[in-house]
Order: sequence, then C-alpha cells, then structure tokens
Amino acid sequence: MFLFAVQAGAEPACAQTAAAPAAPPPQVQELLRLLDDPAIRTWIDQQRQPAASPREPTSSEPQGVGSEMLATRVEALRTHLGSLVAAVPRFPQEVERAAVLLSQELQSRSLLDVVLLVLGFLGLGAGAEWLFRKATASARDRNISGPIETAAERVRMTVWRLAFGLAHVAIFGIGSIGAFLVFDWPPLLRRIVLAYLFAALLLRFALLGGRILLSPRPMGRHDPEALRVIPMADRAARFWYRRLVLFVGWFAFGWATVELVHTLGFSPDGRRLVAYVLGLGLLVLAVEAVWRWPSSPTLVPEAAEHPPRHHVLGEWLLSLHLVLLWGLWVAGLIGLFWLLVVAVVLPQAVKITQRSARHLLRPPGSAEAANHHELGAVYLDRGIRALLIVAAALFLARVWNIDLVELTSRDTVGTRLVRGALSSIVILLVADLIWQVVKTHIDRRLSRLQAEAPPGSEAALSQARIRTLLPMFRMAAFIVLAAVAVLMTLSSLGVDIGPLIAGAGIFGVAVGFGSQTLVRDVISGIFYLLDDAFRVGEYIQSGSYKGTVEKLGFRSVKLRHHRGPVFTIPYGQLGAVENMSRDWVIDKMTINVTYDTDLDKAKKVIKQVGKELAADPEFAPNLIEPLKMQGVEQFGEFAIQLRMKMMTRPGEQFVIRRRAYAMLKKAFDENGIRFAFPTVQVAGRDEAEPAAARQVLTLVKGKPPEEGG
Repeated sequence: MFLFAVQAGAEPACAQTAAAPAAPPPQVQELLRLLDDPAIRTWIDQQRQPAASPREPTSSEPQGVGSEMLATRVEALRTHLGSLVAAVPRFPQEVERAAVLLSQELQSRSLLDVVLLVLGFLGLGAGAEWLFRKATASARDRNISGPIETAAERVRMTVWRLAFGLAHVAIFGIGSIGAFLVFDWPPLLRRIVLAYLFAALLLRFALLGGRILLSPRPMGRHDPEALRVIPMADRAARFWYRRLVLFVGWFAFGWATVELVHTLGFSPDGRRLVAYVLGLGLLVLAVEAVWRWPSSPTLVPEAAEHPPRHHVLGEWLLSLHLVLLWGLWVAGLIGLFWLLVVAVVLPQAVKITQRSARHLLRPPGSAEAANHHELGAVYLDRGIRALLIVAAALFLARVWNIDLVELTSRDTVGTRLVRGALSSIVILLVADLIWQVVKTHIDRRLSRLQAEAPPGSEAALSQARIRTLLPMFRMAAFIVLAAVAVLMTLSSLGVDIGPLIAGAGIFGVAVGFGSQTLVRDVISGIFYLLDDAFRVGEYIQSGSYKGTVEKLGFRSVKLRHHRGPVFTIPYGQLGAVENMSRDWVIDKMTINVTYDTDLDKAKKVIKQVGKELAADPEFAPNLIEPLKMQGVEQFGEFAIQLRMKMMTRPGEQFVIRRRAYAMLKKAFDENGIRFAFPTVQVAGRDEAEPAAARQVLTLVKGKPPEEGG
C-alpha cells in the first residue's frame, strides 16, 4: 500500500477526464496513441505544473492566510473525493474501452495468449538460471561451505551468497526480459509484457533479499541461524520471509496492473480506483502480519495463548495506524501519509540495523558476543543509521516539494529553524558516533583485561588501577560529549550560547559556595585517584569502616564488608586510608611450649612445616616467604613463647595460617614437643595434716596429762 502511493499519488488531485464512448472513432484512437507517447505526456505534465503550483503553500506566505490555506486544502480534498466517487459509475465504460483497445492491438491473439507469452519468457529465464546454477555449482559449494566462526568469515560468506544470488537474478532477467526485447512486438503488447516481466524480476530480488537477511532454510552443513543477518528465531524467520514475498509480489504485480490500465487509456481517477483496491490487499497482508506476529520463544505456552494486555493493545493501535495510512492515501493527503510512514518505519529500521550489524560482526563465542561488540559493527551501524536518517529527510523534502537548495538561500525564521534542525541532526549523529567509538574501545579494553587476568591473579592486581580509571574516563567522556553536543545544537538553532556559558559559570560559583561539602568530596576523590590510594577490588580500612572497594563513584566510594553490609562513604570523610591489599603481608604467630622443650628441635620442626607448606600446590602460589621461627619472644609464667612469621599475598594469610597451625600440632605431637597451658596445683608436706589434727584435739579436750605424773 505504501509503495502504490508513489504510483497513484503522483497525479494531480483534481484532474478529471470525460467518459470515453464505448466505440471510439479512429481519430480518438489516434489521439490516444499520441497521448501514450512519453514525450507528449512529459510536455503535458509540464504544462499542468504551473496551474497546480498555486495550490501548494510556500514558506514565504504570511501567517494571516492560514485559514484560507486550510479552506483551500479542504476544498481540494472534497474535489478529490468527489472525482473518485464520480469515477465509479464510469469505470465499467473504461474497462470496456480498454478491452476494445487491447483486442485491436492483439488482433488475432487472446488474453490467454498474452498470459502464456509472459509465462513462457519467465520459464525461459528460469531455464537459463538453472543452467547457470548447474555450471557454477562446484564453485558455489566451495565458497559457501567454509567456516563462519569469526566476523570476517561471516561477512565473506554473506558477500559470496549475495554475489551468487545477484548473478542468478541477472541471468534470469537476461533470459526473460532480454530474450523478449530481441523480438519485435506491437507497442501495447510490448509495454504490457515488460511490466509483468519487471514485476517478476522485482519479486526475484525480494526472494534474494529474504534469503540473505532471514535465511529461512538450512544451506549445506550450516545452521540457518548462523547464516542469518537479522537475528531472530527460525519460526519468526520463516514467517517474515513468507510475508515479505507476499507483500512484494502483490505490490510488484499490482504495480504492473496499474501500468497496464494506464497503458490501456484509463483516466487518472480510474487508475487511482484500481490502485486503491489493490492497496486494500496490501492493507490486509499488513494487518494479518500484525496479528499473527510470532510470539517470543521465551514465553510459556499458556502465556503465548493469552498474551499480555499491552501486546493486544499494541496490535490494535498498529492495525488502526495501518488503516489510517490507507485512508490518508485514498484521501490524497500524500505528505501526511509519508510522514506517518517514516515516523513508524525509520525507528524500526534503525533498530533492526543495529541488531543486524552487531549480530553479523559479533566476535567468536556466544558469551563474549552478548557483552562485547567489534568496532566495525559500530561504524556499520552508525553509518547505515546516518544514511537512513538523511534518506528519510531527503525523501520527505521531495514529497513536500521543499527545495533544499533554495532553502539555504533564504533567511526567514522558518528556514533558519529548518537549517538548525538539520544541523542539529548532523551534530547529534557525529556525537553519537564518537561516543560509541570511545565506549567500544573502553569496553574492549576492559574485556581484554578481564580475559587476560583472572580475578585474584598477579596480573589482575597490577591492572587494577586501569580497570578502576577506565569506567570513570568513560563517564567523563559521555558528560563532555553530551555538554558539547547540546551547546552546538543550541547554537545551530540560533540560540546565543555565550550568555548561557557565562550564566553557567556564575551559577557554578554560587553552587560551589553553597555545596562546599560536595566540592570537598569531589576534589578529595580526585586526589585519592591521583595518589592511587586504593583500587576496585582492594580491601581497605578507614576509621570504623572497612571492606572491599566495589565501586568508585563521583563523590563517594562503596565498601563491601566481609560480613555483607555495604558502606557508602563520601571521599571527604575517608581521611587516612589503610590499604590491606597491596604487594604483600607479613603474618606473625606465637605459640607456647613447656620449659623442658628442646628449642633447637622445635626450630627444625617449624622449618620443616614451612617447607611442606611451600611445596603444597594449593598454598605455594600465595606464599612468598615460607614459615620460619624467629626465636624466643619471652619467658612467661607457665611457658616459653616462640615467635614465627611468613610472607603471603594480601588476603591469603588467614587460610595459610589455619593450615600452618594444624600442621604444627601434628608435627609437635610426633616429635614429643608439648604445648604449655596454664594450670593450678594445690600441694603440701606429709606432717601437716596430723599436726593440725592434734592441735584441734588439744584445744577441744584441754592439755594432756604429762607422763609419769
């Protein structure tokens, strides 16, 4: 329906012709032959143009005639619809006249002969294509059966498929249209057959485009999803491939039919009636595609049978939009028609282009492809997006009869706004391209660092500073680009940005005085980064806060405590920072042994435990210096304290310490070395208890009698 508007909407809205008699005399037939001459039709259109141009409003007209322009538009619409209604009763007469003209041109041939003639030349083209396919089968299989793992291989495969497909279509066109043009045919028959042959050729291009973009069927040993340019499920690809073929086929042969009735002398209103009726077929196909749109494969069967309410509402709105487009086309409001078409088609085209570019140029590996895109995909996506936007602007300018060259020479408010809008679009496109390039470079660098240096490794620790600064640089680049793009856009629209910049400076000073804490936090954060005080992933302590650095923000840092809570601390409140994750850690331990311990033997046992720890593959990568005994720390009340130390990587000392204690316990037990622990012992002499007992008895019974008394 959209494309028929180009054919039917190009004629003036108010042109009318008188009904032709059923049996035109020879003079009328000669007149019709002259009118079929392209040179004569071009001259007539040029003569009509000055008469039709006053109906088009110009940008130089004053605003006071707005109501008059609206009334003119409404009157033109009524005239157009009235001419269509008046053409309906004349349509059978035009069909009868066309039948007489066609029978006179074909002479002894029937309409079936014309159909067979078209089918015959189509078969001749198909036969030539079949011979070419057989002749190039080996070369085609050799070039298309290669691997498609990398982006370069997929691009090469797509180019080869497109090249062979275009060669097949060219052979088909040469075999059908070329063979037809070799012979001498009557002019009317020649135009009719050529129109339908070109329609078949357009359908072949649609089939080729559908096979390249959607790949509905497997090709050789490759899965169709791997060959598909537009990423979608197999069921959706088959659905849209069929709808694309039906839509383009209906349009192509409908266009040929409109050309046929034009060749047979139908009036402009009669041609519009035929085009509008054929456009109903396109409307039905479009509405049917909207309502039978394949559901997402992630939906469960119950959800697929009962889609959400917003999906049903979207289908209704899109269907009403399509009906509205058909109504605007029939009403002759071609400018508004194409504006609504571009408003719906352009965002979807940009979205599909972005997904297709990133899918086609995705790097090997599905996991990486989901989060990382090649720089070529950014250039391709943004380049095609710019071309689509520029093409849409030029197309709308052509539809609305806007002379862009003349527009640049005018200096009115409207022309300045239009020039500013176009300049703004260019500025935003360039800013978006620069941002995507910077963002892609930073994301690629971060992904490469993460792949080359697993978390916890020595390489990851040495690259922690880069991984900390790159996200902040990405955010700073976005802010700068956004600010510059906005200022340039305002300047292109005629806004004087000098006072804005000065006002922003004054406002910044006022905000600085009112938010000294914020400024202190920001400046403190900058100096912390310049001093490289801490990085993402390091364990730090500041006052009562400690934890692993999770994120460095604009004015605060997020610390994850080892028990789970997250602290958000402004940089201005950090103060002195204790970083526990840099370079190495010396862990010192003490044990208590009894006073009868052989210290030399204990030293050898501890040294042997240190060697075993260093030889353990689980602890060796994180152990810098082995466990060893430093000597006697002090003599305690109940034990001798021995001091030991070892050097480990930050954060690994806890696990190694626990293992070392377990191995020391086992080794000391095997070598007869006892650990000392505090005890309480109550002891006395043997005569103490009897003497105390006698003293108690003496006090109770009195002094005993002396011997011999």
